[in-house]
Amino acid sequence: MITRIVKLHFKKENISSFERIFQETREVIRNFDGCLLLELYQDTSDPSIFFTYSRWDTEEDLEAYRKSDFFKEVWATTKMLFQQKAEAWSVQHVHK
Repeated sequence: MITRIVKLHFKKENISSFERIFQETREVIRNFDGCLLLELYQDTSDPSIFFTYSRWDTEEDLEAYRKSDFFKEVWATTKMLFQQKAEAWSVQHVHK
């Protein structure tokens, strides 16, 4: 299993647009093969910073999603709303 964490920093005037995009696409993402979880978090001190947190069966499942036409279309729209370039990490569970 792999966990993907993505930090997204939006222009303040684009926050509601991003929230609408996430609302409209979250179920499609959750239904991709291998997607086990998708959550959205907002920074408590800066409301223009969001984090997506997703879990995938395998790294191949995550890569298949990232190479999909759906992802490419949504990402192209979303990244136009950024204040800063997104940061992303793929991590695996080590210890609980």
